[in-house]
Amino acid sequence: MTNPPSPPAPVGRMPVAVPPGFEPAYSNFALITHSPSELVLDFAQLMPQVPQARVVARVITTPVHAKLLLRALAENVSRFEAQFGPIAVPDSSTLADQLFRPPTGGGGPGSAAPESGTPSAGG
Repeated sequence: MTNPPSPPAPVGRMPVAVPPGFEPAYSNFALITHSPSELVLDFAQLMPQVPQARVVARVITTPVHAKLLLRALAENVSRFEAQFGPIAVPDSSTLADQLFRPPTGGGGPGSAAPESGTPSAGG
């Protein structure tokens, strides 16, 4: 006798298992590229005086999931600001230029180039 399939998880709540020993990755730099069917998010660490960022995680996802992630991030930032106050954002240039572009003049040999699409901070 076979077991009946388990009922689907309620909408909005999905159990998540974090593997034992899982190490989080800190990122202060992101490069987002895309193809017609995927978005690639490279999360990296950019260190002062180091001309090349080091990728610590790569997430490849569908355009639909990326849009849902964008919505979830916006909702969570709103909740964060409601609890802790507004997040100050630099006024000069764009936020993408401030946070997600490498310093100018550094990218010598071995610099990573986008695989496809256009680099972007999202949005």
